[in-house]
Amino acid sequence: MLGNEAIARGAYEAGVKVSAAYPGTPSTEISENIAVYDEIYAEWSPNEKVATEVAIGASISGVRAMASMKHVGLNVASDPLYTVSYSGVNGGFVLVAADDPGLYSSQNEQDTRCVARAAMVPVLEPSDSQEAKDFVKFAYELSETYDTPVIVRTTTRLAHSQGTVTLEERIVPEDQTYERNPAKFVMMPANAIGRHVYVEQRMKALAEDGCKFAINHAEYHDTSIGFITSGIPYQYVKEACPNASVLKLGMVHPLPKKLIEEFASKVDKLYIFEELEPVIEEQVKSWGIAAVGKELFTVQGEYSANMIREKILKEQVFSKEPANVPARPPILCPGCPHRSVFSVLNRLGIHAAGDIGCYTLGAVPPLSVIDTTICMGASISTLHGMEKARGKEYIKNWVAVIGDSTFMHTGVNSLMNMVYNQGSGTVIILDNSTTGMTGHQDHAATGKTLKGEIVAAISIYQLCKSMGIDHVVEVDAFDTKQLERIIKEETASDEVSVIITKAPCVLLKGNVFPYKCKPVKDKCKKCGMCFKPGCPALTKKADGTIAIDDTMCNGCGLCEQLCKFGAIERVQN
Repeated sequence: MLGNEAIARGAYEAGVKVSAAYPGTPSTEISENIAVYDEIYAEWSPNEKVATEVAIGASISGVRAMASMKHVGLNVASDPLYTVSYSGVNGGFVLVAADDPGLYSSQNEQDTRCVARAAMVPVLEPSDSQEAKDFVKFAYELSETYDTPVIVRTTTRLAHSQGTVTLEERIVPEDQTYERNPAKFVMMPANAIGRHVYVEQRMKALAEDGCKFAINHAEYHDTSIGFITSGIPYQYVKEACPNASVLKLGMVHPLPKKLIEEFASKVDKLYIFEELEPVIEEQVKSWGIAAVGKELFTVQGEYSANMIREKILKEQVFSKEPANVPARPPILCPGCPHRSVFSVLNRLGIHAAGDIGCYTLGAVPPLSVIDTTICMGASISTLHGMEKARGKEYIKNWVAVIGDSTFMHTGVNSLMNMVYNQGSGTVIILDNSTTGMTGHQDHAATGKTLKGEIVAAISIYQLCKSMGIDHVVEVDAFDTKQLERIIKEETASDEVSVIITKAPCVLLKGNVFPYKCKPVKDKCKKCGMCFKPGCPALTKKADGTIAIDDTMCNGCGLCEQLCKFGAIERVQN
């Protein structure tokens, strides 16, 4: 099983009844695999905060619940997380947070353990697929025993690696009885003060009891060298130093101090091998224990067995020269509707405040339109901040671009803010009818749930109109003439305007492409206009004329519209 699939299986076997999430690499497959179990209610929530609150509500009612997200999603969910740490649970509540060492698909490299320490929430970290399943089940036991939410921290490597997993039967515990208890669940100041005392006691108890947890255990071999490690780095330690003594931590917060002290006393030299921040290292050293950590290992990127071989064993690691293959820069798919929109913006010389999604690729050549990318929903707020700082005229060569899923996530709030605070500016919602970057998940505006149920789709157009925005226009993303006219008109306005560019993602299942674009013999003037948007289906022949890869082209017609010499025609497929 994939690590993510094993987490889903763990939720099933643990008797989870409610799961909520927002898709985000590398966590997305957790919910997609949970959805196959009819016994679990599973949903895509509009954002991670809502997902966490849904799971909290289920927990308060007395059933086991899960919320899952990527590490930056935990930032969005931090508001309810910090408070549910105080209130505790009724039914078990587990939050799965997937970190991304190496920044494979994220805008930062933050460490969930730092958030958990601040929120005073215990963290479990599995090292393979079997543990991913087992740790989820154990997390629910901890949650209910210690009256706490529990974070299961994974990483990209664990989420997307495979391992053998032993399956067990689903065991559903009896639902917890709900009894009204404002002192526990109403976190007004007077109640929260008392719960803070409880949380401190709970974390102390977990640290002490953690010394006896089976998931925290020492493996004694050669005691001249010892490692404290957890998660995927444990696998690297075992590969590079199979005979070394290892203290494997399954619970990485709070740390089992006595167990660590005992292990440290039995090894001659102690290394702390942990990806990203020195969370374990700083605590261990603060206890007066001599150890080697980040002075030898990096705080950036993924670790590897070779890192140990080079840094500790002083081995020269030999690797084959990489194959000499052509560079493959990140690029939008052939026929992507975002390319059409960005080509118009590029031609008009308009800057874009960007957002999180496939369309972030609009920042790179040849489109080079997007100037900023911060976080989900930030494009609209960024544009608003510019307008308030520099005035209406300053942003008339700027727009905010945001996808349909991201707009439903947090863009709605930002747009409301623009209207409420009498802003101006043009927002382009790139509506491709899916959450494209994470693998085509549905959302509230697509009319389909995670379970595949057909529901009423929220109209983005009507939602924008309901905010009191007069200028809301829908346009075919591939109608470049119309799109150019509308962008010119709306960016010249002194009011808030919204342009919704509509065309489905080309990779959506069921898409039918009735056309292909073909070169017209002897008409190409070698001007290169068709190449400017960077469609990978277009290549240049030795004589400088155009060639179109028939296997890649889906007939979007962008190149045809750009050619002034009739050298490209759109024909029936």
